[in-house]
Amino acid sequence: MRMSTNSIKISADAIRNSIKVPKHPVWPELSGEEKAELKERIKLLLKEQNAVLVAHYYTDGDLQALAEETGGCVADSLEMARFGTSTHAETIIVCGVRFMGETSKILNPEKRVLMPDLDATCSLDVGCPADLFSQYCDEHPDHTVVVYANTSAAVKARADWMVTSGIALPIVSHLRERGEKVLWAPDRHLGKYIEKVTGTDMLLWPGSCVVHEEFKSVALERIRRLHPDAAVLVHPESPEHVIDQADVVGSTTQLIKAVSEMEQDKFIVATDDGIFWKMQQVAPHKTLISAPTAGEGATCESCAHCPWMAMNSLQNLEQVLINGDNEIHIDEAIRQKALIPIERMLVFAEEHGISGKYTGD
Repeated sequence: MRMSTNSIKISADAIRNSIKVPKHPVWPELSGEEKAELKERIKLLLKEQNAVLVAHYYTDGDLQALAEETGGCVADSLEMARFGTSTHAETIIVCGVRFMGETSKILNPEKRVLMPDLDATCSLDVGCPADLFSQYCDEHPDHTVVVYANTSAAVKARADWMVTSGIALPIVSHLRERGEKVLWAPDRHLGKYIEKVTGTDMLLWPGSCVVHEEFKSVALERIRRLHPDAAVLVHPESPEHVIDQADVVGSTTQLIKAVSEMEQDKFIVATDDGIFWKMQQVAPHKTLISAPTAGEGATCESCAHCPWMAMNSLQNLEQVLINGDNEIHIDEAIRQKALIPIERMLVFAEEHGISGKYTGD
């Protein structure tokens, strides 16, 4: 990222180069018996501590299964946080990445929020540091600031609206109808998609997701020719030429719904392959194919699975329950400011009758 005397200059390459993508962790392989015993110990710890487990669609299938088995929640980031407001549990264990833990804490300040690994973050979050973003906003005071859920509490505190990908289109369309210009952050691909669909005047922060950035349009064209009967499902954090090939563009929740409801028996899926666990659960008879990350310009930093999501495991989940560490703390002044754009989104959804359809990062 480059800064000049008069204004901040930001490039996508500079942001990407500033992010240190971890290697996928290699957890000790457990036998079936060892895994079963570990899960039983975790269940007992959850019960003893009046704790509930919430897991994102992109985490390991064992974690998602355990969350459901113990009365927890498997969902997108916002629904994970909202679930905490409806449970009597005193402790929320968030299996996901750090901004998800923060959002849970923003909505549940009275509860203890723990994570298996506080270093599990997100390239969109890291690539939008609050100090630079705040300066960028200050330089464009005539724009309404809209941020994606995949941001830190401090960035949310600087925003007018927070949105998920499932409600971004109606909210930005609403702002356009009011004649407002939008400053969008942090994912440039999602922002460009929203700008194209809504026709809104938008400034785009040039961040990107290391998973969705890697989907390749030419390679996707080839695999579509190999599977002409397959529907293509694409998350809008993907590059434009990948989105252009989609039969369905949508949030995690919307893509899962598509697999369940569409008549096709085969799907090519361009999002984190951790979502396959839930997709196979709702449509066990259907075939899922991961969209290719190989091809010209490929680096395979993620290979269709977030390396930070992979930092969540049964092993460190047990440890955080034993040790009680890795707690999420947010400055109260920041938390209260960050709550405003989230609540504004929730009120909008309720007022427009889309309260059951907007969730999904």
